[in-house]
Amino acid sequence: MSEIHIQDIPPVELEGRINRLQQVLQENGIDAALIVQKTDLFYFSATSQQGYLYVPDVGDPLLMVFKDFDRARQESPLKLVVPIGSPKKLPEMVASNGLELPKILGLELDVLPVNLYFQYQKIFPAAELTDVSSEIRLIRAVKSNYEVDCIRQAARGSDLVCARVSEILEEGQTELALAGELESYARSLGHQGIVRMRLWGSELFYGHLLSGADAAVPSYLASPTGGKGPSRLTGQGAGFRKIQKNEPVLVDYVFALNGYLADHARIFCLGELPDELLAGHEAMLEIQERVKDQARPGVASGDIYELMVSGAEEKGYGEWFMGVGERRIRFTGHGVGLELDEFPFLAKGQKLKLEENMIIALEPKLIIPGKGVVGIENTHLVTESGLEPLTQSPDAITFI
Repeated sequence: MSEIHIQDIPPVELEGRINRLQQVLQENGIDAALIVQKTDLFYFSATSQQGYLYVPDVGDPLLMVFKDFDRARQESPLKLVVPIGSPKKLPEMVASNGLELPKILGLELDVLPVNLYFQYQKIFPAAELTDVSSEIRLIRAVKSNYEVDCIRQAARGSDLVCARVSEILEEGQTELALAGELESYARSLGHQGIVRMRLWGSELFYGHLLSGADAAVPSYLASPTGGKGPSRLTGQGAGFRKIQKNEPVLVDYVFALNGYLADHARIFCLGELPDELLAGHEAMLEIQERVKDQARPGVASGDIYELMVSGAEEKGYGEWFMGVGERRIRFTGHGVGLELDEFPFLAKGQKLKLEENMIIALEPKLIIPGKGVVGIENTHLVTESGLEPLTQSPDAITFI
């Protein structure tokens, strides 16, 4: 990768994001939005410092920073960036900066804790509080060219980490030992370490590195794979199992660079695999290729899910596709951006239609009890002619 540096969001990029949010506020009759969730705050202000972003339906947004103001002033190109000592001062700060207090105030109610909702009710007693989380997520779902370039860079990091596996994978090595080496290498390439997720209770550290039968162990995470993990508390991902010959090793990792994510999974093996696993992997690759041609702007995300499920069932893998039995996950892909669980979700019943410049991770996988996991995951750009893969490592199983 080229020389690594912290990348600033261009002012014109930020202006476009604010304009889209203000258009949505106007269309829905909402006077202003108060943004506090860390990722949304970064998306609309270019800083993740602790504070409050007040976006009126018309006019300049106001960024009020609790900690750290000096960093926020340096990082954000917004015109109005001021310090604030207490959320109780929010109405005063809004008014003193020439903005009107809202009659209808939008909040991120998909992630806002209830105690903060009650607090904002007291702070803005004359305002009706309403939800703007879906509108914000829909704005973020369609990437700008700047964002696509950022995710392309993250995808290159994914490819480099993938190539590293063959150099260091050894028999008798624990999953955690291999994970540690790969994660150290990823950090040297600029990986930010944190993989952000929006869904309450969801968390991920780099991703899942799983081997043999343990790869089929389910976990609490909304994911087709799980793993035992290193402790009962963090019961997912790499554990203390020793990697053996003639079994699949799943490396399903997220690369996070300058805030943006690329998600990919590959299968490795020391030795050989039985025909059953080889055939299953090839079937998943065929499903991926089938979707790449048909996932175009205007196609409902739920229809892509059904296409993938029916493809697995036609090949006789319905029982193991994306999980086992009642533990099967009811999605086959997801949006990727600043967070790992962005719109759109390729899930049952989803009506959201694909748009050009959405970024989606397709992950057709087979979870076979007692044997392990095979399949693929790639991050794709939605284009007029179908899906363009951004992660470029060979999809075939790598035998070492």
